Amino acid sequence: MDQYLIPAGSSEGEFRDRGSKFVAVLRPVRTEEEALDVVNEQRLAHPKCNHHCYAYRLGPGTDRWRTNDDGEPSGTAGKPILGQIDRVGLSDVMIVVSRYFGGTKLGTSGLINAYREAAKLAIEAGSTAVRTITTRLELRFGYELMGPVMSALDHLHLDMVEQDFAETARVTLELPKSTVPSTLRELKAAIAGVYVEEVDEDFSVPGLEIKQG
Repeated sequence: MDQYLIPAGSSEGEFRDRGSKFVAVLRPVRTEEEALDVVNEQRLAHPKCNHHCYAYRLGPGTDRWRTNDDGEPSGTAGKPILGQIDRVGLSDVMIVVSRYFGGTKLGTSGLINAYREAAKLAIEAGSTAVRTITTRLELRFGYELMGPVMSALDHLHLDMVEQDFAETARVTLELPKSTVPSTLRELKAAIAGVYVEEVDEDFSVPGLEIKQG
């Protein structure tokens, strides 16, 4: 539940049918703005193309996506591209397919096949990676707790991603989202010097403030 598949980098693919050329580019993206920037990039890269069709999917869920047929018959371009993204389970990805018209109309089925195949080739030309969904924990404490906190972090093999030692100490951890409740219990128990079974949702360590987010 904490992980999902993403592209490891950019890739490209090209499909030809009856003189028309379909040039597909795949880009890793994290936001809609980044995704739409890819469309503008391809409009500049392929000014002779009348159609720059695309699909993107963002994040770990299934609700952040968009398709665009950019003037092609409805459902013949964006949806087939998205279908290839979903076929391999990718997210945080944008695919734009730019079409060079070859003089022969391909028909609905021909267009669907062409956009699908171009997207598929771009995906197959690249590689994938795994993104972990994380949550940050910020620990603030007085220096009297420095020893117990550092000992607990070492004992639980937790690495600090940020630290600030000013008037009070502050350290930040980044944990896989699903492990936060159990790790938080173990952390409080280790700092307080009690058994983890003694730690419930209301348990607090005097002098220690923990924020999630």
